Amino acid sequence: MTGDDTPNHETSIHVDHVGIAVESVEDAAPVLDALGCERLLDDTVDGEFRWVYYSLGNASRIELIEPIAEESFLTAFLERHGPGLHHVTLEVADIDATIEKLDTAGVDVVDRKSYAEWTEAFVSPRNATGTLFQLMEYHEAYTENTEHDPESLYVGGERLSSEK
Repeated sequence: MTGDDTPNHETSIHVDHVGIAVESVEDAAPVLDALGCERLLDDTVDGEFRWVYYSLGNASRIELIEPIAEESFLTAFLERHGPGLHHVTLEVADIDATIEKLDTAGVDVVDRKSYAEWTEAFVSPRNATGTLFQLMEYHEAYTENTEHDPESLYVGGERLSSEK
């Protein structure tokens, strides 16, 4: 934002959640419980890792990610860095426009994948911030395919839209 609260980017973007790599969700959960976080989701991805999604207030989300495979990107990360911040997820209204802007700025975007519920891509942590950014554009199917209250899964209660 600029000083007058006007977006300095054509595409709406906000922080959706931060992902924290942990050895054990059970060991880390008491910290989030003590902070008043509410557990929203607990799931696994392809037998590789477990992700547990928490809400803290209306606009804060935290994701704990725990390896369940013997060797994965997450076990390698934990061996190199130990538990801690793994990624920052940015919800974007238009992932194509966001990637184009990053490409123009010379920032590497890798591992783009599309699913029925969302499209994601990652900004390589080999950028000046040293941070792995996950870009997420949610689709309508994300709301339709969940057993959870959709409003609790979006920052501010609804997904970003590129429609003005």
